[in-house]
Amino acid sequence: MNKSTSLLLQNRLLTEEVKRRVDQIAAINTVAATVGNSLDLDATLHTALQAVVDVVGAEAAGISLIDEEAGEIVLRAQLGWVHDFVKERPMRIPMGRGMSGQVIENDDMVVHNNLDGTEDYAVPSFKEEHFRSIAMAPMHSRGEIIGILSIMSHRPGRFDHDVVEVLRAIADTVGAAIGNAKLYEQHVEQEKRLDAILQATADGIIATDRYSKITLVNSAAEQLLELKAEDLEGVPLRKAPMHPRVRDQLLMALSIHEQRGDNEAFEVELENGRVLAVTISPVYVESQVEQDEHMDGWVLVLRDITHLREAEIARAEFIQAAAHDMRNPLSVTQSSLNMLATMIRDGEASEMIEIAQSGINRLQQLIEDLFNLEQIESGANFHLSEVNVLELCQEVSAEIRGLILNKKIVFQYHIDDNVPEFIVVDRRWISRAIHNYLENAVKYSPENSEVQLLFYTQGNILHIEVADNGPGIPPDAQPRVFDRFYRVNQEDKKGTGLGLAIVKSVAEAHGGSVYVRSKPKQGSTFGIRIPIRQES
Repeated sequence: MNKSTSLLLQNRLLTEEVKRRVDQIAAINTVAATVGNSLDLDATLHTALQAVVDVVGAEAAGISLIDEEAGEIVLRAQLGWVHDFVKERPMRIPMGRGMSGQVIENDDMVVHNNLDGTEDYAVPSFKEEHFRSIAMAPMHSRGEIIGILSIMSHRPGRFDHDVVEVLRAIADTVGAAIGNAKLYEQHVEQEKRLDAILQATADGIIATDRYSKITLVNSAAEQLLELKAEDLEGVPLRKAPMHPRVRDQLLMALSIHEQRGDNEAFEVELENGRVLAVTISPVYVESQVEQDEHMDGWVLVLRDITHLREAEIARAEFIQAAAHDMRNPLSVTQSSLNMLATMIRDGEASEMIEIAQSGINRLQQLIEDLFNLEQIESGANFHLSEVNVLELCQEVSAEIRGLILNKKIVFQYHIDDNVPEFIVVDRRWISRAIHNYLENAVKYSPENSEVQLLFYTQGNILHIEVADNGPGIPPDAQPRVFDRFYRVNQEDKKGTGLGLAIVKSVAEAHGGSVYVRSKPKQGSTFGIRIPIRQES
């Protein structure tokens, strides 16, 4: 063979090799384009099988997926088989058994081009298909084997090296498509499960995006707000056709905590007497596409607590009536015990008298708090006047100085520059409300921790907040902390259970409201919102 002939031969072989490679790439692209058009798992499986059979010229094909929980390889789709091994006679092969086990164990192709029916198959009935050639390739998704792509023929010697290489490449393409379809299927399943939970819960739930546009309204929220979901979804919260009191309170809370991203709980009383407890929580979703530190939206939980408020009022009325009747007898008893204390010198008897005096003092404190609530709610002895904010801070700071020193609490107060020098409030009651907040914060804070008193404005609203480093409050308890006599499982702390209820009444008497932001083991922030009055 001369040099010219050799060169021509080499060129021809190179051309054939290039054509073969181009055909292989075209075949792989054909399968990729075919299976990449669907996220439905069953559709993807059957589309992939038809594409593979067409590309490699096989007579039959199958896709088996790994069932991790069962420890089996399960045939999920087949094409060109005589018998139905998917539904009628499910083909489930234990891991490690048969040719499938070899593929998974070695993470490599298995090819047989001369089957004669004497082989020991993991599924004996597979012999009835009378295949003479078979090629099996592992399918990968995100670096893991998820199953096997198999092609079969009734003729021996059917699958040469070129077919095997194409199948190897196609298998991973199909594996990636199946992995995406499975993820989508899981997403749809989780979405349906979540929707069933949201629709079944008795609490009203509203979700918004980061721009406060409503994205979800469950059936309980529809009933509470007496609106249809379609009237709210897609509508910015500020334009939502819901009760103005609810909408305005929500907008105020969201605008204040947009940068902080805190939870908040508060109550809204509607004009028809219904009372809703509202909890606002931020939602954060990590995004690889949009790198944004802001939250991705809010979840608003609405709970109808009208029955609790009615029960609370009935209980308070009963206790107040009883307190009126007990006031005089208790005073007489207190005077008698004081007289006995001066007459009896016996140590044991004196100790018993002190215990009795302590119990009576606690009862008198409870009665005093009930009368305070009655006075606030009736408007008796409620007088507005201009109060210097700095003097108010100094006054309440001096009142709790003893408590702070006993627990070595670091106390600070801060007044924002935008807070007016004078505010129009009832000095006595607003001072009492702040004192109750501070007393609570010191009581539940560990030694050497920090308590802060903050004054700031948001629009025409004055905010007074007390922040602590205490144990925090569970989310389910936050809507009820301002109820009378409600305690958050703190039996070791003394008190009448009316301190926060008094704060709430004081805030409402000023035309405002109360709220709490708290996370377990991360402290709490209790706040008062009152409109800034321009004149007495």
